Amino acid sequence: MDFFGIPTKACWNVNRADGLSPVESCEGMGDAAYFYVSCVFLLNGVMMSLFLLYGTYLSGSRLGGVVTVLCLFFNHGESTRVMWTPPLRESFSYPFFVLQMLLLTRILRRSNHERRSLVALGACNVLFLLPWPFAQFVLLTQWHSATYNRWDATVPLIPERLTSLCVSLYFPQAHIGNLIRSKLTNYKDFHTLMYTCAAEFDFMELETLLGYVKTSIIPMVYHSLQLVAFAVLAILVMRIKLFLAPLMCLMASLICFRQLFGWIGEHFKRHITVFGILSIMAIQGVANFQSQRGIVGDFSNLPQEQLLEWINANTMPNAVFAGSMPTMASVKLSTGRAVVNHPHYEDTWQKERTNLVYTMYSCKLAKEVKRNLMQLQADYLILEDSWCNRRSRPGCSMPEIWDVEDQENRGKLPLCTLLSIDSQPHFTTMFENKFYKVLKIPIAAKYDL
Repeated sequence: MDFFGIPTKACWNVNRADGLSPVESCEGMGDAAYFYVSCVFLLNGVMMSLFLLYGTYLSGSRLGGVVTVLCLFFNHGESTRVMWTPPLRESFSYPFFVLQMLLLTRILRRSNHERRSLVALGACNVLFLLPWPFAQFVLLTQWHSATYNRWDATVPLIPERLTSLCVSLYFPQAHIGNLIRSKLTNYKDFHTLMYTCAAEFDFMELETLLGYVKTSIIPMVYHSLQLVAFAVLAILVMRIKLFLAPLMCLMASLICFRQLFGWIGEHFKRHITVFGILSIMAIQGVANFQSQRGIVGDFSNLPQEQLLEWINANTMPNAVFAGSMPTMASVKLSTGRAVVNHPHYEDTWQKERTNLVYTMYSCKLAKEVKRNLMQLQADYLILEDSWCNRRSRPGCSMPEIWDVEDQENRGKLPLCTLLSIDSQPHFTTMFENKFYKVLKIPIAAKYDL
């Protein structure tokens, strides 16, 4: 593939051992996946430059910008997930939030608000809100933090609040409120358990807090209301620590702020103090950075590869599949087959469809589950034993989650266990390996609906 005569894609075959067939590997911007990941990395690379500018502007010192960037590198593993999963929606959204905070800081420092600054702020709000459903709640904390400080400073934020409101009305997000409610009370339902049983939605682990202390971020930070809001959210939902850590790094730049630390003495003494603090931070920070740099690995999932190859070879192009959300994403991407549910779980419609599909892990009757799948017009059901048996902690296996939702059938043998033994008479086993089992819904049954 060429672009104005310039090659944009290079491919080669990789021979594999153990009798596995060769696979094609490609690199270059002409490859869709490579282009996608490169754009994410470029966007997050620009974000680091924004942090340098932001730290410099906030502290009034170029050294403050350097402090912010070094803090981010020292705490890189707690500040982003882009190195693990580049396509996350937050990877596209968060850089625009950093730019939005920089613009907002500039607006709040000036008594007269320029039209172009307000327009730029509004544009950043939109770009921040569109990719990520959690964004509106981040802006809500920002709104309340600014309102508490001074009302006249919040007038420019009214368009931001209205934008957040419009997006939240267009995309129903009641699950976020229920998620926070489940953290503060004993409330739980199927959808909140789907979140809270995942490690990234658990309470923040003690090791993270100790890591912040070792790199001297917490002792030096003067907490603002925004920082407190993010801290509360991060403690409740570990995933939000990706907002907390960068903001602490920004606040760390204030050690170079003359109005706060002018009492230390002349310019030279303040710089010596800053370098001393950075040296203390570097003791653990450099070790953290080297640990991040030392992570090297590759990905291999032979059972799923066998599943996808079987689907390509043995099903019609218009076949419809149902199964767990991550597997459905792989099926859609790698085979092009239609799926009835996918990982965009925040969407109310998708949530309802996923609930119907996941009844295969409940204790309901096979006849009822088959009726649900027929309602979704699915041709095949992909059953995964790991989802039936996996238990990250007590109360978090899929059958246990369903026991909360479906009290009537609580305590019975899960349907997924029965289907893994014998799928008859309601389904027909078409494919099976170590982890996956493909069940077909009889054609006659589909038309009996």
